[in-house]
Amino acid sequence: MVEAGGPVPAAELERLTGRSARQLTRDFAAVVGTSPRAFGLAVRSGEARRLLREHEQVTDAVFAAGFGSTRAFYETTGPTLGMEPRQWAAGGTGQVLRWTAVTTELGTVVAAAGDLGLAAVRIGDDVDALVDEIARELPAATLERDDDGLADLADGLRRLAAGGSPRTELPVDLHGTAFQARVWDALRRIPAGQTRSYTEVAAEIGAPTAVRAVASACARNPVALVIPCHRVIRGDGSMGGYRWGLAVKERLLARERERAASGPGSSPPPREPAPLREPAGATS
Repeated sequence: MVEAGGPVPAAELERLTGRSARQLTRDFAAVVGTSPRAFGLAVRSGEARRLLREHEQVTDAVFAAGFGSTRAFYETTGPTLGMEPRQWAAGGTGQVLRWTAVTTELGTVVAAAGDLGLAAVRIGDDVDALVDEIARELPAATLERDDDGLADLADGLRRLAAGGSPRTELPVDLHGTAFQARVWDALRRIPAGQTRSYTEVAAEIGAPTAVRAVASACARNPVALVIPCHRVIRGDGSMGGYRWGLAVKERLLARERERAASGPGSSPPPREPAPLREPAGATS
């Protein structure tokens, strides 16, 4: 399907693999985590994203990617762009992302949000470096600092960093593959104070053999804290990797366990930031 640039008819897949459509769908989902058709559509959507930046006209890119109509494109791919296709083609031109920097006990958290919700949450020490990282993802988008307008968002992130819960749900505007979306959705269902292994997450989304792909989706999580990839650990109980550092992961899990132990509805008060030190032998 990658070579074909999109979905392959079921009859053709049966001929190529020698398996029935039902058996192929079951085996494909066990390995990849989604159906052959959904995977093919994700491939086609990815091709459309690439072609949008090569063609002057959106319709040219749509048909070059293999869509039979612009309606099919807008129904399957359009919503995942988070902006108008013309804006995506221009690297986000015209899209305004408001951002804020929050001081937490985990360090500095920088968050950027568009009209549809959070697009990025980063944890680090250098505000400028974190903002630059977000800017590289949408080089032509306009990033505007808005601490006052994002005060509620900042409060929610500060609470999450302290192991608590935001006062209201923080909407997200994520763009990823169908498989990544399933993993990220599964992560949001892990209760605070608990963890799951990569193997358990793979089984939960119906792809028990896709453990490495689950780990990759966790590593590509664009909104730290809000999508709690820190709650996924190795099967032997060790931390595994974490983009923002294992010390951050360990502290965050410890704070969430404190909150869970103190009872439902409680939220520990944020603590003053303290220097983080990586555990001995830790690797990213």
